[in-house]
Amino acid sequence: MKPVLYTFRRCPYAMRARLAIAASGIEVELREVLLRDKAPELLEASPKATVPVVVNGNGIIDESYDIMLWALKQNDPDAWLELHNPALIKECDGAFKSALDKYKYGNRHEGTDAIEQRTVASQFLTKLDTMLASQPYLSGDKAGMTDMSIVTFVRQFANVDRAWFDAEPWPNLIRWLEEFLSSDAFASIMFKYPKWQAGDPVTLFPELP
Repeated sequence: MKPVLYTFRRCPYAMRARLAIAASGIEVELREVLLRDKAPELLEASPKATVPVVVNGNGIIDESYDIMLWALKQNDPDAWLELHNPALIKECDGAFKSALDKYKYGNRHEGTDAIEQRTVASQFLTKLDTMLASQPYLSGDKAGMTDMSIVTFVRQFANVDRAWFDAEPWPNLIRWLEEFLSSDAFASIMFKYPKWQAGDPVTLFPELP
């Protein structure tokens, strides 16, 4: 049996997992879930009940970064792992994502100033823009693991207030994000799948030619 991927289309964690799986060419059974109505099979597989989750035989991988590594260590035709900056990814997943959540979901965090959190998150984006001033991608001369681990969260940040984001002095970051958003890689992971439930026909991902 093929590995099973539980995913949610708009989740940035799930998006980066799908990016790595698609890049690796490893075929999985995709099961789209609704976060407000999670499949009981997902809840049984992972007590965390968050996406993405890969069920591979008796093994469970329920961290998006680990799913990326799992896929790319099996097959990495575009050499994403060659230029891999774990410290930068950790900074994205930690302080930046925390500030992003408080900015985007300010009403869920009592006593939090959303604009203040936007300023905190912007420090990381300024750092990325500076990096991208001297090279086209965070991974160097070509996009790789670092870019694909971070770009889905930058997209989420930008979409909170795109007019404000585009007016910021981040020309390199905006160029990098726009290139990703117009890429075949992004298009290939954003197909709208119906919510999965037991008994549905199998959906394979990625869709191989």
